[in-house]
Amino acid sequence: MAEDFRVVFALYPHVTQLDFTGPHEVLARLPGAQCVLASSTGGDLEADGGLVFTRVQRLADIERCALLCVPGGFGTIEALEDQELLAQIRRLAKTARYVTSVCTGSLVLGAAGLLKGKRATSHWAWRDALAAFGATPDAARVVRDGNVFTGGGVTAGIDFALTVLAEVAGDDFAQTVQLGIEYAPAPPFHCGRPELAPPHILASTQARYERVRGAREAAVQRAAARLT
Repeated sequence: MAEDFRVVFALYPHVTQLDFTGPHEVLARLPGAQCVLASSTGGDLEADGGLVFTRVQRLADIERCALLCVPGGFGTIEALEDQELLAQIRRLAKTARYVTSVCTGSLVLGAAGLLKGKRATSHWAWRDALAAFGATPDAARVVRDGNVFTGGGVTAGIDFALTVLAEVAGDDFAQTVQLGIEYAPAPPFHCGRPELAPPHILASTQARYERVRGAREAAVQRAAARLT
């Protein structure tokens, strides 16, 4: 591609870094790509697990982008309440060619009012919450509805990015990138989706999420109420 293709990852504290570093690795290989990390305040930003990203730009300082991507993470609860973040996401989405998310980033898109009437996906544990924003939850790993692309939980971000790359630059180019990063998943356990996991593994994983379920569901309901 001869034209510049600016990709903006809209971040917030305690975001899951693989939600955006996986897609960043893929999309940065597009000729003309400019990948930008931005947040409502800019500066340093700490992700889940303690990784710190520096020189993060302010979303308000970015005029436009070709692709807007919102990743997920345990910081989603606070992100749903960040009115500056939501306002800047709405603004950039108006002119973006593609409006996208990975994992629970789709809840943030929903809170920004961008998923009403759309099919969308999210991390399996939180997918049903999309209905509060007028979206139709879809269990697929990558879901496209118009110019909105949403990916499932964490590792689905790579599948999502390759899908978008094929849309932008064609299947052949996307396949060269997939080969270049040797993306040929062969997990040691076949339990990456709830329907595949042994019951005791599913139960213990769900128990971990129950610790934040109440706070997250309350944040979703508050965000949905603001849209009406």
